[in-house]
Amino acid sequence: MKKLLALSLTLVLFVSCSLNDDTVSYSFEILPVESVDIPSEFQLGETYPITVSYFKPSTCHSFKEFYYLKENNERTVAPITYVFEDNSCSTLENELVEATFNFIVTSNGSYIFKFWQGEDSQGEPIYLIIEVPVID
Repeated sequence: MKKLLALSLTLVLFVSCSLNDDTVSYSFEILPVESVDIPSEFQLGETYPITVSYFKPSTCHSFKEFYYLKENNERTVAPITYVFEDNSCSTLENELVEATFNFIVTSNGSYIFKFWQGEDSQGEPIYLIIEVPVID
């Protein structure tokens, strides 16, 4: 009987809880890469940190993850940020921030990294292209 009473009280508490309606609104934005710190060569089977620098446009932008597209030995990379919908955001000028990912070398040959830097006047993507050879 005590178990039934405890279970009933727990269910009542669960049902009577209201969710707070203070939801945070946000969207995602891919930002152009300004520069990259990447090794000049890789060794097969090793892991290397690759640091990407980009300009943070406002105080409402926060790093989320990397856009990372893998096609054979080609990698396309760009930082994805949260953009929080908040009226108290401040525009930032020239605030360069960094984000790093670890790259595991799994094949021979060279890797071609294409770091997205925005679009040209015709809407075509612009990339910072870096080729990194894999040595024995």
